[in-house]
Amino acid sequence: MPEHLRLQRELPITERHRRQDKRPRFRPQDPQQYGRDLATKLEVAKDRLGEILRGYDERLLLKIVLRAGETLPDFESIPGIELVSHEDRLVALAFATAEGIVEFEARLSTLARDGTVTRKQLLFAIDDFSHWTPEDRTGSALGNEGLPGDEPFVLDVELWPQEREDRRRLMLDGFRQWLDAEGIELLDTLAQPSLVMVKVRCNRRQAQDLLLNHRDVRTVDLPPRIGIGLQTLLTSISDIQPPTLSDENVPAITVLDSGLTTGHPLVGPAVGDAQGFVLPDRDSHDQVPKGHGTFVSGLALYGDIDGAIQRGRLVPMLRLFSGKVFKDDGTDQTEFVERSVEEAVRYFLREYGCRVFNLSYGDLNKVYDGRHLRGLAYTLDYLSRTLQVLFVVSSGNRTLNSLPTPLSERYPDYLFEPENRILDPGTALNAVTVGGLAKHGATLNAQRHPNHIEDITVARTDHPSPITRCGPSVNNAIKPDFVEYSGNVAIDRLGNPQTQGLGVLSLNSGYAIGRPFCEDVGSSYAAPVVAHKAARLLAELPDGSPNLLRSLLGAHARWPQACVALLDPNDNTEGRQKLLRAIGYGRVDDRALYRSLDRIVTLIAEEDIGVDQNHFFQIPLPESWWGGGQRLRSVRVALAYAPETRTTRLDYRATKIRFSFVSADSLDDVTAAFRRNRENGLAERNVNRWISTDKRNNGTLQVSEWKFRRQLQRNNLFVVVSRQDLPWSSVSDRPESYAISVVLNDREQVTAELYAEVRAVLQARARVRVQV
Repeated sequence: MPEHLRLQRELPITERHRRQDKRPRFRPQDPQQYGRDLATKLEVAKDRLGEILRGYDERLLLKIVLRAGETLPDFESIPGIELVSHEDRLVALAFATAEGIVEFEARLSTLARDGTVTRKQLLFAIDDFSHWTPEDRTGSALGNEGLPGDEPFVLDVELWPQEREDRRRLMLDGFRQWLDAEGIELLDTLAQPSLVMVKVRCNRRQAQDLLLNHRDVRTVDLPPRIGIGLQTLLTSISDIQPPTLSDENVPAITVLDSGLTTGHPLVGPAVGDAQGFVLPDRDSHDQVPKGHGTFVSGLALYGDIDGAIQRGRLVPMLRLFSGKVFKDDGTDQTEFVERSVEEAVRYFLREYGCRVFNLSYGDLNKVYDGRHLRGLAYTLDYLSRTLQVLFVVSSGNRTLNSLPTPLSERYPDYLFEPENRILDPGTALNAVTVGGLAKHGATLNAQRHPNHIEDITVARTDHPSPITRCGPSVNNAIKPDFVEYSGNVAIDRLGNPQTQGLGVLSLNSGYAIGRPFCEDVGSSYAAPVVAHKAARLLAELPDGSPNLLRSLLGAHARWPQACVALLDPNDNTEGRQKLLRAIGYGRVDDRALYRSLDRIVTLIAEEDIGVDQNHFFQIPLPESWWGGGQRLRSVRVALAYAPETRTTRLDYRATKIRFSFVSADSLDDVTAAFRRNRENGLAERNVNRWISTDKRNNGTLQVSEWKFRRQLQRNNLFVVVSRQDLPWSSVSDRPESYAISVVLNDREQVTAELYAEVRAVLQARARVRVQV
């Protein structure tokens, strides 16, 4: 099989014109009265701010309610005002010094007296002033479940982010001293540029009267909760040939989980290192008999274990590393998973050069509520960018006892209800998130009694798993990115959910006291299969960036036809939106993922782009592509990048990179059109397009496909990549990296020699460039 081809960017780089906000601006009919009313609201808010416990400095936390439809004004242009967070479309939070409050009051006084003032539109954008209340500080899980009944209990407390390191340090030091004075036990701290958290042990009074009323507290929530359960299967180790590592130089994959049973005979030959990062003991072993980490590690190492068992041979194609970052014993951890994950990633990257990390972890107490990304999701986005590593995470599961009834009648509609949203950290934009598909249709009970109606499965093969969770992520970004098999659910005669025989097969950590294999259901076991495929790409592309790995996975993903028939039978907008929310870009097809085929050709490119620039790629199409009558051909394009992120901004991404797929007579036509801005030039080709720009552009992995079914006009095809930065970006003066993958597929010409023909076109272009 031939290697993937390199796609070279064309030489012109054009500057895109910055768009001006042309929306009508609000102006009150009576500006003077408006100023007086707003000044009264500020005075009332100041009185209420006195009820809040003071923070590490004397500034007040001012909640500014914006007028509906207004963009976030530049409040920091007022001396003494520092924007802390943009919480939703209508609420901004700012620290205000006494001088800042006086300046606000002076501007309002001028507006009330004269009807005008410098930067008056900033004041016209404000509807009200208020304060951050205990209700605002209550996290989603705490709001739903309330404080634990047994005291004392553990809580996760997020403080307001501080971009400056000196202020983070001052805030944490002041908060530690305050906790000690109030008798609240500090268990752990976490300080990142856009995420500051403390884990505490306290009683009900301390939580309600103190933590929920402290100026420096952003949210208070319950600690993470995970749910895991395994059942052993009756498979003997004697049926499997002992494995040997295929090559000492194979790529590495690191599983961040509950540890690893390194003595398992099917794991041992491939293990490079296993370390523990959970304090205080730093034990690296997996919990027996649950063994979540060993189960996940088996899938990360081998991929499809079920298929390998049927073939009677398991061959490790990767080197396996294990980092224990959470416990699986049902007890509360007294340190942050975020801290353990960061320490583990830095260790395995530094010591072994590991670049692909699987984290099959979902916090049942953090169902995404459509607002900011925080906690572990932000940590993964931050580490992905700063360390240039790839995380593969799960979308999270519904627990069996939380499924709606009657389940068969409610499926699949309940998948799209708010309580079924994706779990942290599956919302992370720079990571690959994987949801679940059903595969098997007969429980063990049904297999034992084939002539009787025992259990009725909820989903059919290649339908979304009944316990998978759905997106989207922040700003409607497509999540999950992909799906893989994770298990099915059946209902028995008594109406109880059953999973035995419907799950995923992997390794049993308790092999010494039971069987070497066991099964379970959950998207935890879909993620490592995709991570396995990502890591195997490094065998062919050892220097490939995480962006390139993500774009290749996206370029080779497909919607299962069973999902399309279930969720989008009428090929309409609502159905397509459900497909994107449930299965993202689909299941990764690895037939041509690692290397191209004669009629499936993958072209790859990695580039750096400056702010407000456009890059151009011309697709190298041979003559045979255009002819041949009515046969089906397709072009699929995938782009991936890892932007700077901030939890204090609704946009979350500092940089937005996107692509357009256009047809034109020449490169000059394309560059001229995009120099004038896309909306005044060439529109993206929308005939037989898979996913539109408005659906895909909100994420950092963007994929679409164009199908060609008839004799084609010989227009050239181009991919145009554009970059735009947000005003608060701190990287506008630096290039941003991205990767694109383009897959050409001559689907119905079995004898096609597309690879050789495309390579010839590329070689001819290279000769022309040399001559020029």
